[in-house]
Amino acid sequence: MYELFTKLSSWMIPAIIVFIPLYAAMRRRIPVYETFVEGAKDGFGTAISIIPPLVGMMVAISMFRASGAMDLMLSAVKPAFDWMGIPSEVLPLGILRPLTGAGSLAFTADLIGTYGPDSMIGRIASTIQGSTDTTLYVLTVYFGAIAVRRTRYALKVGLFSDIVGFFAAIAICLYIFR
Repeated sequence: MYELFTKLSSWMIPAIIVFIPLYAAMRRRIPVYETFVEGAKDGFGTAISIIPPLVGMMVAISMFRASGAMDLMLSAVKPAFDWMGIPSEVLPLGILRPLTGAGSLAFTADLIGTYGPDSMIGRIASTIQGSTDTTLYVLTVYFGAIAVRRTRYALKVGLFSDIVGFFAAIAICLYIFR
């Protein structure tokens, strides 16, 4: 039975990729190739329009890390985290995760490589990775793509949810795995 589900699941996505265009072409009489090309043209324009906000965000992240501001921020909150019993090794992940997905994933991989996947630090880092989002990246891409200037509460709510996810991941891991 396991082998059957393994085979089915490995063929499910290719089957869907084949089925949808065939259904559109045969049943709905949609010109699939022409529609695809038109969508690709629109996608290219969108990609070009989000490059400036992405470059600006990448430069800001690099400046934040290279200037020592991240280290200063971490050294300021480290005593409080030590007092609460939170491993200080995961603190940079709480700052990196809203900024950059690739940077936070690389940091998580480094933590797992150093401490192991079954260590408390590895478990907390993995849970943080799954319970938070790259808020600033998402806002930059989505709002940059449609040229939104006034984001209202999106940044505040996104960062608040990242903070809640960060502390919830730590609390749940400490509760379950201690």
